[in-house]
Amino acid sequence: MIKILKYSFSDLMRSKWSYIYLAFYLVLGFVLLFLNNDISKAIITLMNLVVVLTPLIGTIFGIMYFYNSREFTELLLAQPVSRSKIFLGQYLGIALSLSLSLVLGLGVPFLIYGLFQSTEIFNFMMLLVSGAFLTFIFVALSVLIGLYNSNKIKGFGYAILMWLFLAVIYDGALLIAMVIFRDYPLDNLALVTSFFNPIDLSRIMILLKLDISALLGYTGALFQKFFGTNTGYVVSMLILLLWVVGPVVIMLQKSKSKDF
Repeated sequence: MIKILKYSFSDLMRSKWSYIYLAFYLVLGFVLLFLNNDISKAIITLMNLVVVLTPLIGTIFGIMYFYNSREFTELLLAQPVSRSKIFLGQYLGIALSLSLSLVLGLGVPFLIYGLFQSTEIFNFMMLLVSGAFLTFIFVALSVLIGLYNSNKIKGFGYAILMWLFLAVIYDGALLIAMVIFRDYPLDNLALVTSFFNPIDLSRIMILLKLDISALLGYTGALFQKFFGTNTGYVVSMLILLLWVVGPVVIMLQKSKSKDF
């Protein structure tokens, strides 16, 4: 598995798209810090981009790599190597390479601007951790979609629809439901529904870490009461971890019965 991971990782790191992804975050970090000249404001701006853009990139890279490496995967399947090791190695190679591009792309500008001398270092770390979690989650979901759909067009369409649903439609549907049933106590429901969307969960964690929960209105007080505690952060991290482990386990089970 380690050899497959190394090959997938190095293959993606040599790709021009990985360099474009890295350069995008590098330029974005320098521009935001130059315009704001305030690390805290730059982190707030980046939060809105990272929680939406990172899942999209993870989805696109995951589904494209799965289909483009199909012939290589079939070659590996002909070797005395278990299917679990093949797909787990490829998955980790994709997710780690994208996470590294994210960490380096955002880390270098902030380090140059004196992140370690700032009180925002833990907030920045929360941003990177959330971005890495979202990368691992959406790469796993996109590979899982690829395993269930041999047709490239269908697979790519389902993957984009999955990202669109979690990034946009989910929040819209939840907002409409809360408006329709506004006469009922829905605060606890809003808290629970955030667990079913890793993008929402990551956004709320970062917002509360930045101590700007007032932007969430009355519901923000409920989120602050739960997510603002150490127990809340531990539970949130465990839920994000489940979002990673769940699709990976299903992916490995599906790979064993997949007819290539």
